Amino acid sequence: MTDMCRVLMVFPLFNANSFWNYTEACDLTGARYPAAPLGLITVAALLPENWEIRLVNRNTETLDDADLAWADIVMTGGMLPQRNDTLHIIETCRARGRPVVVGGPDVTSSPSLYSTADFQVLGEAEGIMDDFIAAWRGGARRGVFEAPMGKTDVTKSPLPRFDLLKLDQYLHVGIQFSRGCPFSCEFCDIIELYGRVPRTKTNAQVMAELDALYALGYRGHVDFVDDNLIGNKKALKKFLPDLKRWQEEKKFPFEFSTEASINLADDPDLLRSLSQTNFFAIFVGIESPDTDSLVLMQKKQNTRRSLQQSIETIHRAGIFVNAGFIVGFDSEKGSVAKGMIDCIEDTPIPVCMVGLLYALPTTQLTRRLLAEGRLFSGSEQTRSGDQCTAGLNFETRRPRRDVLDDYRTVLGAIYDPAAYFGRVRRLGRLLGRTRAHRMVKGDLRGFVRLLLRIHRAGPGTAGQFWRMLLDCALHNPKALPYVVMISALYLHLGPFSRQVIGEIDREIRDVDQGRWQVPPVMRPVRAEPVPV
Repeated sequence: MTDMCRVLMVFPLFNANSFWNYTEACDLTGARYPAAPLGLITVAALLPENWEIRLVNRNTETLDDADLAWADIVMTGGMLPQRNDTLHIIETCRARGRPVVVGGPDVTSSPSLYSTADFQVLGEAEGIMDDFIAAWRGGARRGVFEAPMGKTDVTKSPLPRFDLLKLDQYLHVGIQFSRGCPFSCEFCDIIELYGRVPRTKTNAQVMAELDALYALGYRGHVDFVDDNLIGNKKALKKFLPDLKRWQEEKKFPFEFSTEASINLADDPDLLRSLSQTNFFAIFVGIESPDTDSLVLMQKKQNTRRSLQQSIETIHRAGIFVNAGFIVGFDSEKGSVAKGMIDCIEDTPIPVCMVGLLYALPTTQLTRRLLAEGRLFSGSEQTRSGDQCTAGLNFETRRPRRDVLDDYRTVLGAIYDPAAYFGRVRRLGRLLGRTRAHRMVKGDLRGFVRLLLRIHRAGPGTAGQFWRMLLDCALHNPKALPYVVMISALYLHLGPFSRQVIGEIDREIRDVDQGRWQVPPVMRPVRAEPVPV
């Protein structure tokens, strides 16, 4: 055997039927997909320097037979919404006699579903890739390599291979500062995969990643993909001054987005530092305005403050909020639609990922539902869509029809053009941007295309858009680039919400007409008594 190896990294397709698949928004600027595959290019950096590596992202380009013929080994894997295509890639590789390695969060959570892969890499790759490489060099052609959960030293994570990316294919590129989250939300698998003690990279590591992107000529939107950027506030506060200096030295080439918990609003100094460093957007998991639901899901941090006041504080700092909401919690005592709609309108948050509760593998929620005999059998198998269209994989406390009706009511209300652009208009007045947006390649073309396409986005949409745009130009012109960004997302969110409503309506009709039958539930596996 020779030490040389040709590795084909294949990033699987995300299910097209997804809230996050902003195809229309990408097309405005000439991009092909929102986000670049950070996980695979990090794994690529862990491989020996003399191994030859190619990357094919199935969301942006075609995987050809010639790619597979070139490769000695194929590496693939990703998240649950990529499961269908990951399994397809494994089958394709096996049919062509190519060994395949699968890794990522979904195989880590559900390894039995990926048993046909030649190799499984479970957990964080930094801790176990050396073992895989040694085994491959030693002639092994099957194996499972597992890292202990939440123990990997991320200060040893390598500089991702950004050079493997076709950067112009993406709306934004991701980097990571920390892994893990200090909270314990019942429905979330982050703490199961990465632990409750957030681990952070060194400042020098992250600066090197930004230097690499800058040297490749990339400018614009960089997303910190952290599960909760403020999970380790002490480390973040030491990092942000260095990040600010770097931005100032380079004349602010990047604008940042991230995900964080709502308690960010409690720390004005931290919020100010994020704003001064050029963070412009943040995703917050609000989940529900109902206190009982928040307590049940163990998201008590959202009960200790006014959601409306907290969101307004973040908006006034110049950072706009995208949010997640969930329908279907056990604690819902009646209709939750009006309360959720009022919360979204009052905040105001234009982009809201409203989904049906889904019990993910390896979560506290799944273990509880299994113990209660309420988790549907087969729910761990391949599924299409995301929680917008494939949630409620368990027996609900409320009648299923009522949960579905609440869900479609919320979607219909918040993605009505008048409601959506009304929230964008109010956000435009609140957003306290102090730094002007830096134009990058594709911005002007995207704006022109938006102006042309907004008139085809459905009845009443264009009028609401122009009213919002003029209002922002008059009252807060520095917010204009950001309300334009949010408006572009409506080209996906408007049609997608109507599509989801149509699917939910069909499911409601099935329930009403007796065609929907309660699936069998899974039973806990009881341990056999040990003979004395």
